[in-house]
Amino acid sequence: MVLIDYQNVEVSQWDGRKILSQVDFSVSEGEFVYVIGRVGAGKSSLLKTIYQELDIEEATRAEVLGTDMTTIRRRDVPALRRQMGIVFQDFQLLGDRSVEDNLRFVLEATGWPKAESRERIAEVLAQAGMEGKAASMPHELSGGEQQRIAIARALLNSPKLIIADEPTGNLDHETATGIMRLLRSIADKGTAVVMSTHNISLIEDFPGTVYECRDGRLIRP
Repeated sequence: MVLIDYQNVEVSQWDGRKILSQVDFSVSEGEFVYVIGRVGAGKSSLLKTIYQELDIEEATRAEVLGTDMTTIRRRDVPALRRQMGIVFQDFQLLGDRSVEDNLRFVLEATGWPKAESRERIAEVLAQAGMEGKAASMPHELSGGEQQRIAIARALLNSPKLIIADEPTGNLDHETATGIMRLLRSIADKGTAVVMSTHNISLIEDFPGTVYECRDGRLIRP
């Protein structure tokens, strides 16, 4: 099943500045996809179009999870995002509440019954290898542990697709390798993962489909 189908997509910033032209990009169920390229080449901008942080105004086709991204209404964006998980380089955990409360906040925002929240939180923490950390505060965790919590958060709504923007960028090699194993295990269970990175060694250790942002284009190296 194709989850992302981009044909001749133009990727621009909010100010109209064009970042990538004539983008052809496809992601299928369970696929592990890398988007590589230098800083400023357009990796993050491309990912932002997938979860509608940036609009797509020009395209032959631009579908994400069956939704036409050129005509999507603003009020329908939250429903689209609930079908995907998003992981950032800087974790974006709420520092004033525990791990459990960080995860519960997402569940409450997406309409989960309170009675089911605790069980679901335990499930995703176990999947991320973070059992026993529910009561911890973010500042008590290492960078790798915080990223695992961020991945657990992304898994809460059983997404079909995970978007990971430089998820290992702030981590040492050993910790990054652990995060990669976790992401690959998620893809092996059927959830597609689209990950931007500048770390080529990770791609060598964990092969996947590779796209490169270069000179305003998205190419298959």
